[in-house]
Amino acid sequence: MAYTNIDDPSAYFQATTYTGTNSSGNSITNSGNSDLQPDMVWIKVRTYDNPHIIQDTSRGFAGNGEVNLLQSASTAAETTNGAFESFDSNGFTVGGTNATSRAYNGSTDNYIAWQWKANGGSTSSNTDGTITSTVQANTDAGFSIVTWTGNESASATVGHGLGVAPDMWIAKRRNGTYNWQVYTSALAPIGSNNLILTLNSTAAAEQVSGTSFTSSSTFQPSSNAKRNSGNMIAYCFASKQGYSKVGSYIGNGFANGPFVYTGFKPAFVLVKNTSAVESWVVYDTTRNTFNLTNLKLSPDTDDRENNNSAVGGAGYNDIDILSNGFKCRSNNAATNGSGNTIIYMAFAENPFTTSTGVPTTAR
Repeated sequence: MAYTNIDDPSAYFQATTYTGTNSSGNSITNSGNSDLQPDMVWIKVRTYDNPHIIQDTSRGFAGNGEVNLLQSASTAAETTNGAFESFDSNGFTVGGTNATSRAYNGSTDNYIAWQWKANGGSTSSNTDGTITSTVQANTDAGFSIVTWTGNESASATVGHGLGVAPDMWIAKRRNGTYNWQVYTSALAPIGSNNLILTLNSTAAAEQVSGTSFTSSSTFQPSSNAKRNSGNMIAYCFASKQGYSKVGSYIGNGFANGPFVYTGFKPAFVLVKNTSAVESWVVYDTTRNTFNLTNLKLSPDTDDRENNNSAVGGAGYNDIDILSNGFKCRSNNAATNGSGNTIIYMAFAENPFTTSTGVPTTAR
């Protein structure tokens, strides 16, 4: 059996940095081995305190020609902005010349864009759940974008289209002022499958009423009506050997922190301490091309890079990214709180071993 079916992870995920121009037609081209036409683009300006902006090809563009967007650090409802101009065959284009465009394209500002490929914007109706959903799924990469209209039912289920149970889903009501809801199977081993995290909050995992579960065909949103009513969206992720991994580890509180095996050299790592009030933290190998990996952004804040006091600057919550996982290099609580359960989601730069037996190397 092949170690992985995904020898080139850049076909499904890429992280790209760029510089803003404050003018239209700023075309951002991905540099991975494969061309990547993204279906989900998550952008953050690194040099200015401005929102994390998430857009996708399922929600696409509004009637006014502006992209539909959500902010990861905010409860705000979906809004629109003309500064994101198009999803392209190997990247995307941004523009805009007004103050609200700085989240995308401020003059000389530095940006990071994390991008995932689903199904090229092609959606289909899914009736696997008790609620009919609209899905675009990439079963090879374990990623789907799901939209539906919530019915406030505690037992409602929603089809996700992956064919295997997602290990994480991130959901948001689009037409109301409500939290982002994050479920991960990585929390099930510590006692419950109805522990939920909040992407726009530093809060520890919370117990919700009812059961939030996943199956090979459906997932169940929290029975909290505010999180399953109105127009909803979810991003669903299933771990794929050699390409992606959702899991957890226990912090040891030492500078010589735990090593976390992923089975690939990560290009992107998202972590959250689920036992304590701590920020989410994102790392990638595009901003940090060598170890230590110490440039951090927090999806729960609008703070610029390394400007969130909860995760600190260089020297705080640093990690090493290795050929087969990552290792904590500080005793800070967000990533290595002693005895705390910390969940992560990672995507590969290279598999540890390709389908033909070729190993990757450390940085």
